[in-house]
Amino acid sequence: MAWVTKSSEETYTPEPAPREYTKQEKAANWWHYHKFTVLVVLIVLGIVGWLLHDMFGRVQPDLEIGYVGTQALPTETAEALQNALVPYCSDRNGDGQVVVQLSQYQVDFATAESANPYAQLAGTTQLTAALTAGSDTYLFLLEDPAAFQSQTQSLQYTDGTLPDEAHLNDWQKMVYRWGDCPVLAGLTLESDGDTGTSHQDLLDGLYIGCRGNWEKDVPESYTADTALWAVLTAGATPVED
Repeated sequence: MAWVTKSSEETYTPEPAPREYTKQEKAANWWHYHKFTVLVVLIVLGIVGWLLHDMFGRVQPDLEIGYVGTQALPTETAEALQNALVPYCSDRNGDGQVVVQLSQYQVDFATAESANPYAQLAGTTQLTAALTAGSDTYLFLLEDPAAFQSQTQSLQYTDGTLPDEAHLNDWQKMVYRWGDCPVLAGLTLESDGDTGTSHQDLLDGLYIGCRGNWEKDVPESYTADTALWAVLTAGATPVED
């Protein structure tokens, strides 16, 4: 049997005491392992903050008007129209200012199959939301009122009454041509300084209609919009069949 002996002259060095890290070193080590978690949390908080600001911080319009056409109106034309309609609207939400918002829905009813499918889907989805019972959009500017009414069957007669099932497509009795409305045709809309194009010329071929209210309860926005409808279409001549 072999024996292992230990020399009496052999010495042993004791284990060194654990190193004490500085606060800076501890922080750097923590950041090394947790930096991605912190970044994700900051991104999520940023998104939540943006959504809350967008929800509670943005100015709510007092009047919402929808435009439905195959091509969007120029931004300058939309802004000129919004500004021109401010004097005809009141501070409905009581926030101390009057804001008119024109929402544009690009929908091609006539050539839906050949239209850009993504733009068509987006426009149709947004327009569907604007026509729901909870929407505050009742006044519409229409490029093709016949197709609009055929697809949505949402307009009322110009006198405020609702069509019956047999006359839902009588669109000529539900709209006025922009140029046939003295108030609308007389709005002061400055021309585009870059092109010299008159905003009135771009709007002249459109029609204006009012979405009917088939609900039992009458929303305040519908009452206000129908009152404004009467003002904007005062003296208008009917559309010829």
